Amino acid sequence: MAKRGSLVPSIAFLRPSFWKLEPEPSTFASSSTWSNRDMDPVPPHLRTWSTWNYVAYWISDATNAAVWELASSMLAIGLSWRQALPAIAVGHVIIAVIMVLNGTIGARLHVPFPVVNRSSFGFYLSYFSVISRVVLSMFWFGIQTFTGSECIYQMLKAIWPSLAHLPNHLPANANITTSGIMCYFLYWLIQFPFMLVSPQRIRYLFVAKAMIVPPTWLAMLIWSFVRVPASQSLMVAHSTLHGSQLSWAWLSALNSALGIYSTLAVNIPDFTRYAKNERAQYVQMAIIPIAFTLCSFIGIAVTSAGITLYGEVLWDPLRLIDKWDNRAAAFFASSAWLLTTIGTNISANSLSAGNDMAALCPKYINIRRGQVICAFLGGWALCPWEILASATGFLSFMNGYTVFLGPIAGIMVTDVRTLFSPAIIHLTFFLYIIQYWLLHHTHVDVPSMYRPHGRYYYTYGVNWRALAALIVSVPPNLPGLINSINSNIKVGGAVYLFDIAYILGFSLASAVYYILSKLFPAQETMLDRAILDDEDAGDSVSEEVDKPDEKELSYNVDVKEAEKSSA
Repeated sequence: MAKRGSLVPSIAFLRPSFWKLEPEPSTFASSSTWSNRDMDPVPPHLRTWSTWNYVAYWISDATNAAVWELASSMLAIGLSWRQALPAIAVGHVIIAVIMVLNGTIGARLHVPFPVVNRSSFGFYLSYFSVISRVVLSMFWFGIQTFTGSECIYQMLKAIWPSLAHLPNHLPANANITTSGIMCYFLYWLIQFPFMLVSPQRIRYLFVAKAMIVPPTWLAMLIWSFVRVPASQSLMVAHSTLHGSQLSWAWLSALNSALGIYSTLAVNIPDFTRYAKNERAQYVQMAIIPIAFTLCSFIGIAVTSAGITLYGEVLWDPLRLIDKWDNRAAAFFASSAWLLTTIGTNISANSLSAGNDMAALCPKYINIRRGQVICAFLGGWALCPWEILASATGFLSFMNGYTVFLGPIAGIMVTDVRTLFSPAIIHLTFFLYIIQYWLLHHTHVDVPSMYRPHGRYYYTYGVNWRALAALIVSVPPNLPGLINSINSNIKVGGAVYLFDIAYILGFSLASAVYYILSKLFPAQETMLDRAILDDEDAGDSVSEEVDKPDEKELSYNVDVKEAEKSSA
C-alpha cells in the first residue's frame, strides 16, 4: 500500500489536471477554460495603487537604460541634441495621451488588457494582438536582460579587474564574449525571484527604484559637466544631416520615441486595473513627458561629454562606465543600473507577458507561470545582443516594434470612450481628431468579455471591422521593416513609411475602424448603459454556457480520491 500510495502524487504531478487553475467564485467566465483568478476583475481589496505609486512607477521606468540608449543613439545617427530632444518630448506627450486613454479603461473596469481587448477585436481575433504583445515583450525581456548583464560585468570588473582579460572562446560575429555569457546568466538568476512577486506588492520595488536611481543619473550628469562643460559638448554640437535626410531622421527619432513604450500604451490596463480609483492614474498625463524628456536630456548630455572625452559615441551607458578609472564609482553606478534594469524588466516586460500568456491559456497559466515561461523563452531562446550590436540596429528594432502596436492602440482608443475633454486631446494629439467621434460612449458589457459566445462574439469570434483596419494599416509598413532587417532587399520610397510606422499605423487603423463601425455598426454591442456584472445585465446577454467535460470531471474525482488514500 505504501508503495502504491507513493506513486500516486508523482503520477498526478505529470497529469494536466494537476496544473489546472480555478477562477474566482464570482467569475463571469463559464468555466476555467476562459479565465482564472489573475484574469478576473480585480476585487476591491486588491485595488491598492495610488497616484504616488504611478508617479514612482514612471520615474523608475524613465530611468532605465533603454531611455538613455534611445536618446544617445539619436546622436549616433547624426542628429544634434537640439533636434533629438524635441522629438523625444513630442513622442512622449503623444504616448502619455494614449496611455491615459487606455489606462482609464483598466481603472474603470478593473480587467486586464487581453480581456478588454475582446470588446474591440472580437473574442478570437483578440488573440492576434495578445500573441503579438507576448512576442514583443519577450524580445524586450531579452534586451533588458542583456543590459543587466553589462551591469554585472562592470560590477565584477570593478572588484576583479582581470575579468577584462578573461579568454574569449566565442567567434567575433557572435556579438558576445565568454565573460558576457557568464554575466548574462548571473543577471538572469538575480532577477528571476522578482518574477514571483505579485503585482500588488511589486509596486514597492518601483518606490525603492525611484528613490535610489535618479540620484545616480544626476551624479553622472554632474560628472559630465565637470569633465566637459556644456559650452564644449552640447553648445558646439551640430547635426551632420541636411535637407530631406534630416527630416526623415527626425521623424524616425520621433517614431522611436513612440515605440519605446508603445507596448505599455496598449496594455496599460494590466496595471491601471489595480488603481484605487480612476483619478489615481491621471497623473500619467504629466509625469510621462516630464520624466522621460528630462532623463533623455541626461542621456544626451553625458553621451555628448563622452564624445569629447573618448572620441566615440558611447550611446550605451555601461560602455561609458567601462571607460572609467575610478573602480568604486563604476561599481556603485553599475549597481544602480542593475536595480533600474530589474525593475523595468519585471514591470514592463515579464508582468505584461504573464498577463497575456494567462489569457491565452487561463486553464493552466497564471501571471506567475507566464513570467517563468517568459524568463526562459525571452531570456535564452532570443538573442538580444544581436539587436543591440549597433545604434542603427537598435533604432530599427524600436521602429519595427511599432508596426503592429500602433494599429492595435488606435482601434482600442477609438472603440471605448474615456472622460477627457476634447480640447486636451486636440492640443496634444491633433493628428488623431477622429477619436472625438466615439463609438461606445463607455457603455461596455464586462461579463460578455469573459464569454466566447456573448455579445462580443461578432462574426465567428472576429470583429471584421477591426480586421479590416489591421489589413489596411499594417502592410504599408512591412516593406520598410523588411529593408531594416535585410538592407540588400530594396523597397524604394516605401522605406520612408517605416520611419513613421507608429503614427501611420495608428492613424490608418483609427480612421478605417471608425468609418466602418459607423457605416456598419455592430448593433449587439451598442448599449445605453454599462454592464459591470450579471445583475446589471438582466436578459440582455445571450450566452451559450460551456459545460465541463464529463471525462475531465470523472478524472479529477479519481485523482482526489487517490491523493486521499495516499495520505
